[in-house]
Amino acid sequence: MRAPYGLPILDNCLICPVREEHLFCNLPLPVVRKLQEIKSTAIYPKSAMLFIEGQQPRGVFVLCTGKAKLSTSSSEGKTIITKLSHAGDVLGLNATISNHPYEVTAEMIEPGQANFITRDALLQFLRENGEVALRIAEQLSRNYYTAYEEIRMLGLASSPSEKFAKLLLSWDPGKTAPDGSSPMRMTLTHEEIAEMIGTTRETVSRLFSDFKKKKLLEVNGSTLVLKDKTALRRLVHP
Repeated sequence: MRAPYGLPILDNCLICPVREEHLFCNLPLPVVRKLQEIKSTAIYPKSAMLFIEGQQPRGVFVLCTGKAKLSTSSSEGKTIITKLSHAGDVLGLNATISNHPYEVTAEMIEPGQANFITRDALLQFLRENGEVALRIAEQLSRNYYTAYEEIRMLGLASSPSEKFAKLLLSWDPGKTAPDGSSPMRMTLTHEEIAEMIGTTRETVSRLFSDFKKKKLLEVNGSTLVLKDKTALRRLVHP
């Protein structure tokens, strides 16, 4: 069955074709049956807000398909994107476990599906299932590592070109074409990329132009191709 936007509906966790690929969902069948009972499924359009920074935590969203950006804003209105979340990520976990307000805003950057689990149901689920608690601990550790890398990129990189090169390399899908290039789908605007590396949209546009001239990358529609990863690494580690 397909939902709006041509997405398949993954309504039953027990028969989900990608369950074993995802950290939180790859659980013993009896545990997955309980997960099936406590979650609610919804399809979200691009730009839909799953939760907003400062909002009291209602629960977590397990991203099944699509991508979401997590961002935080200053009182002056400056926004930084702290992470791009993909299928399998559990969003709102830190706030839900600690019972503190959501520290970021979660916004879909393409249509997708998410399973929502209320805070009370999640905490009871963790009390009853040690395997789930372990997966949650792993996810929290990953969240910490992502935040650490973001701080390093914004605080220690010496120039916008170094930050941009680091970001491009972090997107590397790990699959290399016969010519040595790495193609990937780019879903972010120049404004959003600027929010990830702490610069302006104009600077990002200039960096794209400069990197194209140096044959470090190509952009064909929504496809971004890393042409020379060795040269990109030299920008990061001169």
